[in-house]
Amino acid sequence: MTKAELVEDVARAAELTKKDAERLVEIVFESIIDTLNQGEKIELRGFGSFRVRERGARRGRNPKTGDPVDIPAKRVPYFKPGKELKELINEEPDAATSSNASETLELDFRQPPAGGNEPGGGGSTPPLM
Repeated sequence: MTKAELVEDVARAAELTKKDAERLVEIVFESIIDTLNQGEKIELRGFGSFRVRERGARRGRNPKTGDPVDIPAKRVPYFKPGKELKELINEEPDAATSSNASETLELDFRQPPAGGNEPGGGGSTPPLM
């Protein structure tokens, strides 16, 4: 699915104009990026979590020449799918045509309770909307 297709789906499902749906998708993406840039994680219960991982500096090789190359440390985004998403993806093909397949995945955008499993007490992830 492309971003344009996502915008079309959001516009259709939420009965929004394409322009409003595009702005909504942009706001969600910007919020995710801003939160990750602040070093915080994003948890979308039932869907998954986004985090930033530190990738250490390492020595690699130039594929053309074989010469050693120093690769600097960098931060990379990481997505870990949630249990419900995994279950929905791995349903049997017959289940996709059953009456239960029309159920939608409900996402919980509320802040996690204070004192969660985060270092320092947690609960600092802001809601997206």
